[in-house]
Amino acid sequence: MLISGLSAIADKYDALLCDVWGVLHNGREAYPGVAEALSNFQAKGGHVLLLSNAPRPSDALPQMFERLGIPHDAYNGILTSGDATCTYLASKTLGEACYYIGPDRDLNLFEGTGVARVGEAEGEFVLVTGPFDDETEGPEDYRAQFEKLVARKLPLICANPDIVVERGDKHIYCAGALAALYEKLGGEVVYFGKPHRPIYEVARHRLAEIAGAPVADARILAVGDGPMTDIMGANDAGIDALFITGGIAAADCGPKPEAPEGPRVSAVLARAGVTAVGAMPRLVW
Repeated sequence: MLISGLSAIADKYDALLCDVWGVLHNGREAYPGVAEALSNFQAKGGHVLLLSNAPRPSDALPQMFERLGIPHDAYNGILTSGDATCTYLASKTLGEACYYIGPDRDLNLFEGTGVARVGEAEGEFVLVTGPFDDETEGPEDYRAQFEKLVARKLPLICANPDIVVERGDKHIYCAGALAALYEKLGGEVVYFGKPHRPIYEVARHRLAEIAGAPVADARILAVGDGPMTDIMGANDAGIDALFITGGIAAADCGPKPEAPEGPRVSAVLARAGVTAVGAMPRLVW
């Protein structure tokens, strides 16, 4: 299962659906070798669509990637859970008055949707992109508030199904962790992003636009570090998956992140009930 680099299996695929946080960067800088790996895959005729659970529109990301060390020409396109969330907000399926939970950096989700951001008492539904302060807060900080919102039967939109991500050497909670608590309390949650199938349908259409023709599922490889999001989503969509062990599951894959242990990697995937065609610590060529 462990492979030395993407080049070991690249010839089997025409397109990558590549996760971003935990695969390309850690929130502060790009991992060594990732830009080269993506560029080399393109050089052999492949197409790269970055598929992220980032709870913001994709047009906001290229500048950030450039700052982190991931150049524009390393990929062909970006699709985020934020893109899908914006489309859903604009449909006004849940109403026009939204109570928002999340940091200010994600407020551009509302632009052009016609949905107003209102106070908790006026909200017809809730949108969560993460804790207000993800450096210090977690799901339990919202339990009392969620109990009140659930009692009002307000549906909640989760714009990022990830539970945790790396920020430098620290793990921070994402919207998925808050949404899981909301569901546990009896609330209704609408998810956008991996591992949920709708985002993969959109991804297939985007890849067809990039490639100029539909790409067969058998020729698509999903790359990710999240067993319960990236790998599970690919499995459910009928797409092969490459597991990057050095991300959020690094500690479970062995004492040395740069040298994952095969049996422990297999155990991580088995616990999640998922499979991968290969695994390696970082995305390198």
